[in-house]
Amino acid sequence: MNRIKELFRADSKYRPLLISVLITGLSYGLYKGMLDNFLAEVVQMGEMDRGITEFFRELPGVMLVLILAVFYMFSAETMYKAGAVIMLAGMGMHAVLPATKVLATLAICTYALGEHIQLGIRSSLVMGYARKDRSGEALGAQSAVSQFGTLAGYLVIVLVFSLITQNQPYRLFFALAAVLAGVSALFTFCITGSSKTDATKRRFYFHKKYTKYYMLEMFYGARKQVFLTFGPYVLILFYQANAAMVSLLFAISAVACFVASPVVGRIIDKLGYKVVMVADTVILVGVCLCYGFAHHIFPKDAAFVVCCVNYVLDAVISLASMASNVYVKDLSDSQEEMKATISTGVSINHVITIFIALFGGWIWEALGIETLFILSAVLGLCNSAYALTIKQGRRDAVQG
Repeated sequence: MNRIKELFRADSKYRPLLISVLITGLSYGLYKGMLDNFLAEVVQMGEMDRGITEFFRELPGVMLVLILAVFYMFSAETMYKAGAVIMLAGMGMHAVLPATKVLATLAICTYALGEHIQLGIRSSLVMGYARKDRSGEALGAQSAVSQFGTLAGYLVIVLVFSLITQNQPYRLFFALAAVLAGVSALFTFCITGSSKTDATKRRFYFHKKYTKYYMLEMFYGARKQVFLTFGPYVLILFYQANAAMVSLLFAISAVACFVASPVVGRIIDKLGYKVVMVADTVILVGVCLCYGFAHHIFPKDAAFVVCCVNYVLDAVISLASMASNVYVKDLSDSQEEMKATISTGVSINHVITIFIALFGGWIWEALGIETLFILSAVLGLCNSAYALTIKQGRRDAVQG
């Protein structure tokens, strides 16, 4: 705690901010840990339905630049509070509305809107409250607090849902997650101040020298969405994984990423971002093929284990996306330009993901999970081929 205290200015409202981040993480862990099973088992969503729901869930991410631009006159603190209230509304809808496909999608979209607003503002607040030259450490501390809360939420689902085999208490835990979201919202109202939102998140920034970065973000967003949306759903619909199993898988993935993140960072520094970009997607091809064809190669129980291992492996190799940020830094002439470019890349990423979510569900339903993950593998190969055209080193990169 003292170490965290050293990272922030004494006159800032970092304490209620970090408490809200922790509680939001716990609420999200409960929510995410059971959502896919709730949609499959209670709402009766099929493959195509899940893709449509994910399309609407990702829309706020695409609209975030527009939202922040329209409400630019409000402080970062005010926008953060608005995000908390919207998240509370979305979670409350899950707890009280009938479990229909339309209403469940509306609740997911509402929660996602608040979530994306908070994610778009949080870094600005943390860096604004940090002591001089401690912004990076402050962001790391905030991320660790959020991850700890989310992991705790996953483990609660694992514990409770593994003890209950019938009539699993989805509604009760949506209500509990809503209560936690309400407590988090109360703490956000203790955050006072009038910090400006990050201007780089309120506009798009395009420049010819970043063309390859934008293309890489398109490929990454497409392949990422296949696993994020349909990876857990394959385990639920095809292998009958319950909420406890899925949440445990999320927890293991979170721990694996926490451990592997600094290792991947050191590999990027040692080998360079180009090598990591290429190797990441080459490994991904094997992961996708195992995920799509494990049931043809192994007995069903063994295939389930293989898919779980590959899900965790995909989460770890996704950390290699940090390499593209280093690539942008190598090209950038200023900190502001770098932040604006990365923010634009995230928006491009979201635009691609909403269409992959929509068409991915149709591909699975019409052509099978094998075709869906072959598509993901092909996207990975395209990513590798494109990454090979990058010339590493600032002068070469700009010319390339």
